[in-house]
Amino acid sequence: MKSVIFDRLPQRAGILGWQLAQTFWVGGLWLLHFVMLPALEKMGLAPLLIEEVNGALSPLLIGFAAFCVLVQGMVLIQAEGLRSLWRDLRGQLLLIVLVMAVAFFVVREWQPGAARWLLFNYLVLAVCGLVLVMQPLPGQRSE
Repeated sequence: MKSVIFDRLPQRAGILGWQLAQTFWVGGLWLLHFVMLPALEKMGLAPLLIEEVNGALSPLLIGFAAFCVLVQGMVLIQAEGLRSLWRDLRGQLLLIVLVMAVAFFVVREWQPGAARWLLFNYLVLAVCGLVLVMQPLPGQRSE
């Protein structure tokens, strides 16, 4: 005979994984662009140095965001089913973030001078992450 506690552990672990992944990727994107880079500028560092920091950290954070979105997608599929990826706002946001992350790397590789597109892409990822934070957790319904 199974315990009710053991039936709920995988779902609880998935929700905790969802929250942890979301905290890291969304928080990381917002922290870099809206806290760290302005702080470096305010400290008086050379603009080229700030640009180098941004150029080195942005791809790392976007790659990490893509990995975390894949984790969140697996949690969403486990909790809500495969159809939730395109029918649920959370799934749609995850897919948008994944597509934008791939687009970021494609544009960065083929058009490295497209700084405005890369910034726009980064900001779309950050805003999608913020909207995703406001959604209910997988397995929970909004009221």
